[in-house]
Amino acid sequence: MATTETQLMLSVGLIEKDVNGDTLWVWCYPSVGDELREVLLSKCCLTHDGRDFHTFVFGQFSRTWYYITTMEVQEPTALNKVTHFSVVVTAKDFNPEKYAALSRILCRMYVKHGSPVKMMEAYITVLTKGICQSDENGSFLIKDYDVRKAYLAGSVKDVVSQFGMETIILYTALMLKKRIVVHHPRIEALLEFTRVLPALVWHRKDWSILHPYVHLSDAELEDLKKCPGYIAGFVNPEVSNRTDLFDVFVNLPDSTITVSQSAKEAMAMGKLHKDIGQLIVQSAEDAEKSDSQVIKDISVKTKEILANLVALADECEDSKITLEGLKRRHFPPATENFLFHLAAAEQLLRI
Repeated sequence: MATTETQLMLSVGLIEKDVNGDTLWVWCYPSVGDELREVLLSKCCLTHDGRDFHTFVFGQFSRTWYYITTMEVQEPTALNKVTHFSVVVTAKDFNPEKYAALSRILCRMYVKHGSPVKMMEAYITVLTKGICQSDENGSFLIKDYDVRKAYLAGSVKDVVSQFGMETIILYTALMLKKRIVVHHPRIEALLEFTRVLPALVWHRKDWSILHPYVHLSDAELEDLKKCPGYIAGFVNPEVSNRTDLFDVFVNLPDSTITVSQSAKEAMAMGKLHKDIGQLIVQSAEDAEKSDSQVIKDISVKTKEILANLVALADECEDSKITLEGLKRRHFPPATENFLFHLAAAEQLLRI
């Protein structure tokens, strides 16, 4: 087994809520920085006054992925002073299913033994051997969780059935590396929807742009603003007023997409967009096609656009496109505009 697979895990931690209602970070191996720890505590539903209970959430902060699995303690167990606890795994990779499966095993071990020692042993076994097996708690093999499966786990068809032709706005924003903010009051809906979007630009296979669970805190917004383009999910409706955070705003409960004033020029739509939009909708509505086939159809079209862009660049000095070079081609204005901004996003533009 490739050692790189196991080296993706960074830490395992434990948050507990006791019978007095206090929530504390009680244990970690090997360690987590203070700032990340504060963020993880804010993401853990145990700190939310019991309003919402989320069995599993995931997100990203400061280029570290976190996966939080929360359990209620059912009597009787070794944990007699604990009502709920969360196991927090941090890692370098995006793979929710992998870390949810591992966390469930760690949770069961903690309930049984009432001490983090067995969890740490299991974590180290996974770290060194890529496997952890226990008769009563189930087994876990890292190699069962290919990253491509994680990338393809969401449903592009669901996105298209909700937004139809407007999906082209999301596609264009992603192609141009714009900032997309998505709002839904339910975290589960946010996680499900946002994780699909990077698949619309499959040629990049870049899930680092995904920040599915962001709070309007200074630390998190500062971290977000370091990214040139992103997909950020918020449960707080206040985010709709934060026009400094987005080029495109998606209101999931209302199924609306809004382009901000500042991004309207770059996002202007023309015949090329209409053609791509129709291709996306037709492919997604084809009952015979799986989600991965729809992604492939979109990807084939994207590669065709990029190949044309590279061909244009190759005819220019330093293989970089200029606005003058584009103008000589007499493209329709919206196509010229899109290709100009796409060249900038793909670093094919001469500044």
